[in-house]
Amino acid sequence: MSDVGLVRTNNEDMILVGQKLIRDDSYSTKVSLDNDGLYCVALADGMGGHSGGEKASMMVLEDLAATINLKWKYMKPGRFHEAAVVWVSHIHDKVTQAGIDEGSDKPMGTTLVAFLVNHGDIYWVNCGDSRIYQMRDGQMWQLSTDHSYDMFGLGIHSGLLTNCIGGGCPAAYIDMLEFSAEIFEGDRFLLCSDGLTDMLMDEEIEEILAGGGGAQELCAAANDRGGRDNVSACVIDVKKR
Repeated sequence: MSDVGLVRTNNEDMILVGQKLIRDDSYSTKVSLDNDGLYCVALADGMGGHSGGEKASMMVLEDLAATINLKWKYMKPGRFHEAAVVWVSHIHDKVTQAGIDEGSDKPMGTTLVAFLVNHGDIYWVNCGDSRIYQMRDGQMWQLSTDHSYDMFGLGIHSGLLTNCIGGGCPAAYIDMLEFSAEIFEGDRFLLCSDGLTDMLMDEEIEEILAGGGGAQELCAAANDRGGRDNVSACVIDVKKR
């Protein structure tokens, strides 16, 4: 689910599920994954003013969906990480140039988190301060590391990014880890923008997920706290066939 929240007038977040883009909407699907295909769930939190952030998040996820479908679909696993690094550099330059062409006084950019399955190998990907969590047996932990400055060095989220796609950063990089062996039936994964984690503590998110709640319940809880930002959440449940 991707929701505008209660304060802002436009939604700069966007979610990609397969080839479907989601903004100001909710969506649910079941996907059977085999060992010779590629599937992606991704979330982007745009920045750069009223239209800039909307455009940046859409540009990145549209380009990612097209790249998966046209270039990565039949790629051997050994080349996948290198191809992803090259793509991030390409889309960073593309978003940066689009912001220049827009003539905005704010750099246009976006974060990106993703859950990728390629030929049976499963990866998580991160660029920025949107997050991906894993939950098992009622306990949740963060997989990604925020690419942002800690406030006062205390581990408090500051919102000041050290890495993102576009956004005035001189370059962009990704954290990318293949972790297929660490995934079991019953695991839950959460991809979310900081509109969720700025409103709710990790313990509160954990409680909602442990109780069977999903993206809609998480977004509703963030809005109940004031909904100061766009809020997007994508919950993935792992089941064996």
